[in-house]
Amino acid sequence: MADHRNLRADLERALPALGLSLSEAQVAALMEYLALIQKWTKVYNLTAVRDPAEMLTHHLLDSLAVINPLRQQLAALAPTEARRRLLDVGSGAGLPGIVIAICCPEIVVDCVDTVAKKAAFIQQVAVTLKLPNLRGVHARVENLTDKYDVISSRAFASLVDFTSWSAQALAEQGVWMGMKGKHPADEMAALPSSVQVFHVEQLVVPGLDAERCIVWMRSVSA
Repeated sequence: MADHRNLRADLERALPALGLSLSEAQVAALMEYLALIQKWTKVYNLTAVRDPAEMLTHHLLDSLAVINPLRQQLAALAPTEARRRLLDVGSGAGLPGIVIAICCPEIVVDCVDTVAKKAAFIQQVAVTLKLPNLRGVHARVENLTDKYDVISSRAFASLVDFTSWSAQALAEQGVWMGMKGKHPADEMAALPSSVQVFHVEQLVVPGLDAERCIVWMRSVSA
């Protein structure tokens, strides 16, 4: 079993490949978050991945790979005085929502899940890691009335279900960030005309020998 110091070294080695420069406090927070997933998973089965080294690559690094693309998309949105808001749908153990909240304190992150214990875990992480920009929400995404600049999902549902269930929560200039493995051509072809795919971004996750991409979408008027 990989120990904490080795995992931290692996994380720090991966950051330059992801184009990220994180503070000492942010790296420490990511490692503490990893420890919390391990602890809670023993009781609440938050994730099927149990090996700490696999958790690092499949969860943390996989989520860290979206940080720079997310920042670029937010910079491209119409400028606003308000803080940017992100909704992570079907967040589970808080991926990628919690990672985004740690790395991007300027973004307000709500992680919604229909499973109460998962929303409770996210809330516990927010308290433990002192993340005032993070909130766990126990609800169905269809019932949310707040508006978000970005709505993200990671292995949550098909692109059609993801966008249709969360459409009412997307701000006027907002974008959907669908994290996928292989290029989801069939799912993209099934999208209605009201949803436009404007970019498919290939990701490279250090230590993960698998395809990853982000499907960026926006709502378009008929």
